[in-house]
Amino acid sequence: MTTTIFTNGRIYTGDPQHLFVQAMVVKDGLVHDLGTDADMTLQWGKSDTRIIDLQGCTATPGLIDSHLHLGWLGLTFLQLDLTKATSKDEMLYLIKQKAEQTPANEWIQGFGWDENLFVGGGGIPTLEELDLVAPHCPILLSRICGHANLVNSKALELSNYHPDMAVPAGGVIVHDPVTGKPTGMLLETASNLITPHIPKPSYDSLKQALRGSVRYAMEHGLTGAHTEDCRDLHGLAQTYRLYDELINGEELALRCNLLVYYPNMHELRDLGMHAGYGNSHVNIGAVKIFADGALGRRTAYLGAPYADDPTTSGYPVHEQEALTELVRQARELHMPIAVHTIGDKALEMVLDSLDQFAPVAYRDRLIHTQILRPDLLDRLAVPHRIADIQPRFLAGDFPWVMDRVGEERIQHSYVWKTMMERGIICAAGSDTPVEPIDPLLGIHAAVTRKAPGDTHGGYLPHEKLTMQEAIHLFTLGSATVTNEDHLKGTLSRGKCADMTVYSHDLFSIDPDELLSTKVVMTVIGGQVSYSR
Repeated sequence: MTTTIFTNGRIYTGDPQHLFVQAMVVKDGLVHDLGTDADMTLQWGKSDTRIIDLQGCTATPGLIDSHLHLGWLGLTFLQLDLTKATSKDEMLYLIKQKAEQTPANEWIQGFGWDENLFVGGGGIPTLEELDLVAPHCPILLSRICGHANLVNSKALELSNYHPDMAVPAGGVIVHDPVTGKPTGMLLETASNLITPHIPKPSYDSLKQALRGSVRYAMEHGLTGAHTEDCRDLHGLAQTYRLYDELINGEELALRCNLLVYYPNMHELRDLGMHAGYGNSHVNIGAVKIFADGALGRRTAYLGAPYADDPTTSGYPVHEQEALTELVRQARELHMPIAVHTIGDKALEMVLDSLDQFAPVAYRDRLIHTQILRPDLLDRLAVPHRIADIQPRFLAGDFPWVMDRVGEERIQHSYVWKTMMERGIICAAGSDTPVEPIDPLLGIHAAVTRKAPGDTHGGYLPHEKLTMQEAIHLFTLGSATVTNEDHLKGTLSRGKCADMTVYSHDLFSIDPDELLSTKVVMTVIGGQVSYSR
């Protein structure tokens, strides 16, 4: 039985019985004992004991991202990065540069454009402008939210576009109201008309991309991740195989809970998988469903029209009957569901469907839950439902989101303090690559209610969380989602020895110093998986 003692630290355990300790003893990957340096080394410091000096650094239970896309993140490393474009002209210049290096008819894929960050107006690139900078290459450029894409004429041509072609349910090909021609903008599932015509990366390319994103996650202090990848890694069987080979085979250590995209539900039965299938490092999670889109392009489904565009309330990805049928199919497999719900009307639809079925062993999760009418709070505050929130969205969405939803609804938006006080079980993630993977940015947003560089007192400041509450979301909250709160989420005796170590003391610094805080060590099962 191997023994390791982590000493000389300020270890926040999350366990009220011993909230802060100096030292932690690990045996066979589990927390064995906790206490002072002197007591722990006296009791357990034998000749073959390994001592790891934390050099006075602060540590917390290992951070778990409750909702991200590691496969998609890995693929973005291979794509044109548009996240830094601050104007339409700059975005077009980046595309032109890439096109000049790309052979004819070879696809250009890009990610991360956000028109809300464009300065000086100019709007979003048009189809004609995209054709001008990349006339010989088909392009598909995903917005930062993933719910809108831009294409050029070459891409439409290769996808056999014609004005009367059927659009997948929940999708929209945006047309110019004057000419009736496509603008190049595809919303939601309309991109499914394009993606089958893009050559798929090889298995080895996917593995290389995923290996990079798993390591990237651990470099940012994550010991666990709940990730939805079936769309990007081409099905459940291949997704599970990739994670099994990397995490269990190559011992990359990160604990990964795999969500299953709803069209891949049949693979669960075919492969004999179920929620919890696997081991402590790779296991199956919930069935992922989309109920609506995003606020940025006004595709999130609201109960009343958008304040800055009264002609639309957004729209559902599935009508009520179809959504209920998907829940029924998941329940036949004894599976929980994890549903993307940003708008209040989308959340209401999901709850209406869930209310028709008994809970299963694992909790259902409502992902994002950004716009919350007061009447929906009680329907969330039950033990078998989780609100899976993304605090960093606040930094990316404000102030423009206030124009989208209006003064009255903004008071019921991003209300994490209210949710926790009302007894709603909450977990937190990043939704990377939609937002940066760094959990300290999410913790900063939860504690300060502002974006980096802002000097005001925070948006809806009464909803600010304490540092302990914010860390809880990324630790015990995320462990509770997958019924693993008895195994991880706190540094308690008998639990997994998963720990994140920081360059600054999170509990004594000004919250804005979180932005300069670095992860110096990531520990998974008592093993140092990353050190700075």
